[in-house]
Amino acid sequence: MFYWVVKAILWPFLHFVFRPWAEGVDNVPKEGPVILAGNHLSFADHFFGSLFLPRKVISLGKAEYFTGRGLKGLASRAFFTGVGTVPIDRSGGKASEAALRTGLRVLSEGSVLGIYPEGTRSPDGRLYKGKTGVARLALESRAPVIPWAMVNTFEMMPPGRPIPKLGIRPGVRYGKPLDFSRYYGMESDRLVLRAVTDEIMYALMELGGQEYVDKYAATAKVEMVRAARNPS
Repeated sequence: MFYWVVKAILWPFLHFVFRPWAEGVDNVPKEGPVILAGNHLSFADHFFGSLFLPRKVISLGKAEYFTGRGLKGLASRAFFTGVGTVPIDRSGGKASEAALRTGLRVLSEGSVLGIYPEGTRSPDGRLYKGKTGVARLALESRAPVIPWAMVNTFEMMPPGRPIPKLGIRPGVRYGKPLDFSRYYGMESDRLVLRAVTDEIMYALMELGGQEYVDKYAATAKVEMVRAARNPS
């Protein structure tokens, strides 16, 4: 209920102020489990990614969004709960397996699961290498995968900017379902998982028009911080 209340409040405001647009909404099935696999350019993605869909999108978000203290922590919990985010531990190892199981549970209930294969926001607007958890979700659940590309949200609200820029129209493109049935039963094969993930990232690159970088976004962020600290 809270999800729809938040969406009902945000919809007219966001449309009036930012005039967002969407393409390919009909590519998202009207019922049944669906994986929305998207690029992650900005905090604004949480606002605009699911705005045009008539179905509730449940996303997996870092647990830190729900553990903050004080007024800021309360506001963060309320917002992410309101936009359908489920908290997960992203520390790796057993935590990653638990996150996978959470995603599979969401899909087993016939829901729409939104996931960002890059694992974190792009530090510079480029598209980074996807993590293979999305492939395991696709093969184990056998749910259709819809590539979900955000456009212009990096320019509107890049990392570190607390307030979106006006005059930039954010958009989202939903691609056609990707078919991975040829890989069913092979979810333990690392090469298969990488192939599936790379196919998803290629579809996102085509939809969003981003430059692709064959490294993880988290690694790129560390390298950028080091470069800033030690300029040559």
